[in-house]
Amino acid sequence: MSVNTLDGQHGIVRHPTGVDVRLSAAIAVGKIASLTSRRLGIGAGTTLPGLLAARVEPRVLHKLVGQLPRGVAIVTGTNGKTTTSRLLASMLQCAGWHPVHNRTGSNLPSGLATALVDRGDLLGHVRGDSALFETDEAVMPRILADVQPRVIVLTNLFRDQLDRYGEVDYVAGIWRDAVRDLSPEVTLILNADDPGVAALGQVSRARVRYFGLNAPPLEQSTSNHLADSKNCPVCGTQLRYDVIRYAHVGSYSCPTGDFSRPALDVAAREVTLHGVNASELEVTGPFGIRRWRFNLPGLYNVYNLLAAVTAALALDIPTDAVERGLEQFTAAFGRFERIPVSDRTLVFALIKNPVGFTQVLQMILGEPGPKDVIIVINDNLADGTDVSWLWDADVEPLAGRCDRVIVSGTRAGDMAVRLKYAGVQLDRILEIGSLERALDEGLERVPPGGTLYVLPTYTAMLELRRLVGRRGYASHYWET
Repeated sequence: MSVNTLDGQHGIVRHPTGVDVRLSAAIAVGKIASLTSRRLGIGAGTTLPGLLAARVEPRVLHKLVGQLPRGVAIVTGTNGKTTTSRLLASMLQCAGWHPVHNRTGSNLPSGLATALVDRGDLLGHVRGDSALFETDEAVMPRILADVQPRVIVLTNLFRDQLDRYGEVDYVAGIWRDAVRDLSPEVTLILNADDPGVAALGQVSRARVRYFGLNAPPLEQSTSNHLADSKNCPVCGTQLRYDVIRYAHVGSYSCPTGDFSRPALDVAAREVTLHGVNASELEVTGPFGIRRWRFNLPGLYNVYNLLAAVTAALALDIPTDAVERGLEQFTAAFGRFERIPVSDRTLVFALIKNPVGFTQVLQMILGEPGPKDVIIVINDNLADGTDVSWLWDADVEPLAGRCDRVIVSGTRAGDMAVRLKYAGVQLDRILEIGSLERALDEGLERVPPGGTLYVLPTYTAMLELRRLVGRRGYASHYWET
């Protein structure tokens, strides 16, 4: 009869074969939950498996990442986490790495554990040589204790989900405490153009690399009426801006001389935005000067690209693999994802806070001609239950640019009122409670060869992607 033994030093129950019994059981429970969830159609199995695995073995995350010889990279921030991590994943794969990656964007500890469980086997081993995790900005400090990453990427910091995060000072404070304790062996990748993020480099013992723009102002640059970090993080004096890209992102300095934008390790010095289709930029860095084009629109995606490139270099990824990763990159579901439907095109663009909503509208309305738009606002927990942010978004340009704006979701009425006060004529606002009917109505109104822009919050996006998956328009979002 075999008897399990307890490793007194580590508290690990081992079978005589050397297998960590509790870890194996955790993986088995997680895999059963994932399979059941997808077979029954009750979810994508991106959260529950990790949640149940952690009930069996609370240290499942720590134990599995500890097996990865090339370590862990973390990407966090208010906007751009999913796109930045996908870009970086593409670069790692082109360099021959095999990262475990929470590709669906399930970014709480349970989502990270699910990604590892999916790649684990019943002997407690995980297949892969590294991990790349998008993480929620509020729980990132807690995750650091289990994960101990090689590289941490901080993309930006804006107001988001006031009911959960409060003002940006709260998140900035927990980030500051977290990076202060980092080992000098860690590399911190910071957006130099966001003063609240850039200031973290002054308090951390980690190696710091900065990315940003040295390009001339673009026509799409906007005023900082949405700014969340107007004041110097050192002395509190209002910052002086030479260039504002959007919100509080740009080139700045404190009039007292206490703080200014850091020198850039990776910089875009020329940027050309090709409407809603692509971006082109000239980039300088340790590799010299390169000119790249990639298939995502908008200035904020230029920042996502720079963040991914800077992180890849910190991980010693060769430049040729970085370039091939850009060429092979495909957008994450819901992030300007284009889906053909017969002779029309659906474009999904996630919105979740004032800055993101404003930037998406700016890109869409920058194209000539009237637009067909559906806006879907939910107030579920994952969206944020406080929808007052709709009043901070610059939706006024929609007036006169859309023949009809369809609104749906649990807070469709709030969105309709916001559009009314933005100057959109009432007879051009159509409120439809059923998401399926809203999509059908929108597609019916789009002329052949036209595009329907769908702007959903997070849970609305998941509902819509399940809907188009059931109809066969696209693969299920967890398969993209």
